[in-house]
Amino acid sequence: MKSVKKLKSSGRDGNSDEMTSKPESLPKTTCDLYVDRYTSRLLQTQVTAEHHIPFRKLLKDEIRKKREDKRQDGRARSFENGTKPVGDGLLDRWQLTVGLEIHAQLNTEYKLFSRESYVLTSLNGQPNTQVAPFDFALPGSQPKFQKSTLLPALRAALALKCHIQNESRFDRKHYFYADQPAGYQITQYYHPFATNGSITLNDHDGIALEDGEYVEIGIKQVQLEQDTAKTVLQPPAEALLDFNRVGHPLVEIITLPQIRHPQTAAACVKKIQALLQAVNAVTTGMELGGLRADVNVSVRRRGVDTALGQRTEIKNLSSIKAVEDAIIAERNRQVHVLESGGNIKGETRGWTVGASDTVKLRGKEGEVDYRYMPDPDLGPLVIGNDLVGTIAAQLPQLPDQTIGELVAQHGLTLKDAKTLVALDEGERLDYYDCVRQELTTFRTQSTQPTDTVEEGNKKSDVTVANWVLHEIGGLLNTSSSAFSPNTVPAKDLATILHYLSQNRITGRTAKQLLAKKFYSDTRTIHHIISEENLWLRQMSDEEYVAMAREVIEGNPEVARQIREKAEYGKLGFLMGKMMRKGEGRVVARKAEATLKEVLGLPLGFRGKN
Repeated sequence: MKSVKKLKSSGRDGNSDEMTSKPESLPKTTCDLYVDRYTSRLLQTQVTAEHHIPFRKLLKDEIRKKREDKRQDGRARSFENGTKPVGDGLLDRWQLTVGLEIHAQLNTEYKLFSRESYVLTSLNGQPNTQVAPFDFALPGSQPKFQKSTLLPALRAALALKCHIQNESRFDRKHYFYADQPAGYQITQYYHPFATNGSITLNDHDGIALEDGEYVEIGIKQVQLEQDTAKTVLQPPAEALLDFNRVGHPLVEIITLPQIRHPQTAAACVKKIQALLQAVNAVTTGMELGGLRADVNVSVRRRGVDTALGQRTEIKNLSSIKAVEDAIIAERNRQVHVLESGGNIKGETRGWTVGASDTVKLRGKEGEVDYRYMPDPDLGPLVIGNDLVGTIAAQLPQLPDQTIGELVAQHGLTLKDAKTLVALDEGERLDYYDCVRQELTTFRTQSTQPTDTVEEGNKKSDVTVANWVLHEIGGLLNTSSSAFSPNTVPAKDLATILHYLSQNRITGRTAKQLLAKKFYSDTRTIHHIISEENLWLRQMSDEEYVAMAREVIEGNPEVARQIREKAEYGKLGFLMGKMMRKGEGRVVARKAEATLKEVLGLPLGFRGKN
């Protein structure tokens, strides 16, 4: 398989002397990446495989619960604080328009305009210990652009299909607040380094049903800017400032106002976050504060107004759900105001989790209020085409490509492919790839007849995905543990699946072996099977027939319904009887074939009734 591994780097981008020099090369996907990456998990409780809940069932239950909670929350919020619900008929008269501004911390060692380090540990480190004179805006201090900060920004822009400008410039955005000691923020308002991109959202990304199979959202620009200080409120009337974060490089991604539904806006933020993480452009996602979103919301009367309505901005939304809920709340507010004969004012509004409405924070600033001007201390940023081409050639596979490959070439369902790509920041996908490589090695060394290479590989890949997602997922949920590729080494899982495919162990035994390795059994798979006498003792054809006859004779009514009423789904009941009766010696496929033979059913027939 072409590498489906998310880009990993051993460290953050170092500084570069020339912007036309080659960036760091990307590591290859190998199972060696997992050696010593994580420490082994020590767990006290020993359980067997029979006690864990299958991950597939957990996923279904969680989805069902979320749907019900969302339905109940919608009802509750509609009447909270006197807010009236907006009926479908009312919404049909108004069209929502949303634009996004997404701010993401770049994954780089240095700050944007100083050589002061700002490593991830400083998020919880000592306040005000990683601050350069320019961060404090001390008199005489000057900004010096750190070239290495451009590398992750370029990866982000290229992942969003943007055109990279050969020359861009920095501007000063003036405002006076304690978290910005200079009285202005350095950004790229007029001449950003990347423009004219796009992102395609598919139906499986979670867009609104009204958007159909896919929708394409334009990216107006991607610009570099510096972060502000962190404000720590000290009730009732004090606030502390941590300047460690000042000057850390951000990219601001501005979409065109082309989003029509709250659900699609949330899906857009989620997919942009996944793209940035896939190309190793950002430090963290929304869950740790490394990415936040502002939304611009307006409504206009359908079929009447041609221009967009007056927009309002909701700032600093820190979760995917907050994006969707805040847009719904502001849309409903604007519709009620306009239906009542009022006017929407351009302003900045706030929203808090669980609120049914937005609140005014301040009047909306415009270009004149911010007094944008070119920064006189910084020259133009010149980016060579050779640098852009080199970085573009080294980008890893993006999530959509990976999902398509898993479905088309590996035979996975779309749901399993999406889950595999999304889980554990790519670590589960890497683990899957390692297990399938190990299992492929076993298959090529096997002397037993198999399907064609392509058919065999697809069946094998689907089996690996099921075990990596659902069997290991169930154990992780049962033990409330985080995933680590070292818990059950890839070679151990591949060995279990190899023995299972060769009918040397049963499925029940395979799950027992997985549970033993998950809970820190240090013996090899072969030794566990031998010492605990778990090898499958093959039954003869005569024994299978005798057992099948005995099960059928013991359940004559079920056998009659299968033969006379074509209720073929009940064949599974008889198979279960055989599996329990065989006490680990019965192979499911052989049992099914024998039951069909004894019942007089076609061997190749698979009933589902």
